[in-house]
Amino acid sequence: MPAIPSVTAVPALDEHRTTRISPLISPALLRHDLPVDDAVADTVVRARADAVDILDGRDDRLLVVVGPCSIHDPAAAMDYAHLLAAHAERLSGQLRIVMRTYFEKPRSTVGWKGLINDPGLDGTFDVNTGLRTARGLLLEVSALGLPVGCEFLDPITPQYLADVVSWGAIGARTAASQVHRQLCSALSMPVGIKNGTDGDVQVAVDGVGAAAAGHVFMGINPDGLAALITTTGNPDCHVILRGSATGPNHDPVSVAAALDRLRAAGLPARVIVDASHGNSGKDHLRQAGVVRELAGRIAAGETGVVGLMMESFLVAGRQELTGDLTYGQSVTDSCMSWDTTAGLLDELAAAVEARR
Repeated sequence: MPAIPSVTAVPALDEHRTTRISPLISPALLRHDLPVDDAVADTVVRARADAVDILDGRDDRLLVVVGPCSIHDPAAAMDYAHLLAAHAERLSGQLRIVMRTYFEKPRSTVGWKGLINDPGLDGTFDVNTGLRTARGLLLEVSALGLPVGCEFLDPITPQYLADVVSWGAIGARTAASQVHRQLCSALSMPVGIKNGTDGDVQVAVDGVGAAAAGHVFMGINPDGLAALITTTGNPDCHVILRGSATGPNHDPVSVAAALDRLRAAGLPARVIVDASHGNSGKDHLRQAGVVRELAGRIAAGETGVVGLMMESFLVAGRQELTGDLTYGQSVTDSCMSWDTTAGLLDELAAAVEARR
């Protein structure tokens, strides 16, 4: 009788560096638990339409995306939202204000990745709680009649949040990513794409062109299952000038050059200027100066700049994620205080009136 061959276990080939795979709530279940009501839906639909009209020149208001660099404390974010909502209502004839509600933070090296990834700020990475907290906050802010804007970093996240988002952004570190350009082509809101961290504006122009085209790519469906996604393209993407480590690009010459690049590519000539990041060296004091300079140019008749981004929170500056935290102060980039922000919004509204 022949010998029975010994059975040798096949070694694992793809788990050498993965320590755990945990279940994630499905987008459909989260949307069911935290649904969009009629009032929130109306806020989203109106804000998206207004943003498109501003981008296309049918509305002469400015689109202003303003709020914390990143959300780390939902209670402080809501206190800020109440202040901003009141100001947005008062200035609605001149400005279309969107609250910056960023939950994902791209990192050049390492660091806190945002409220979705680590809502406890303690390295526990309770992503299911982070997703629930983020969606709940977006609904609460939108219920005030104040639309929200998010940067999309992880390509899976939009399935959980995008139905509540009125304006989206792709950051400087992912502007050249094919995955993110395909994502933009599927999103239902206008999306701004930033110039690269090295100051390259062409990468953003190319991103706008790529996002306007239809794509077929792999992703997940609302049930969280792998799916093939087919899109028609997003014609409402636009360039955001955010400067670079080598200097700003919000000056008239840089803006004109960016508009020329868009025209050469057969794309609408319109840009939004981010007053923070490279345009102010991440200095919240210099950020206010950038906004004031742009307000002066808009008052004098400049039309190529259709909107601004500002980083702002209740308390000026930034703090490290250690010890007792100051309520309403950023834990990422430095932000302007609310009082400074309120004054700048008034100046921008006056600039729009002067341009008229």
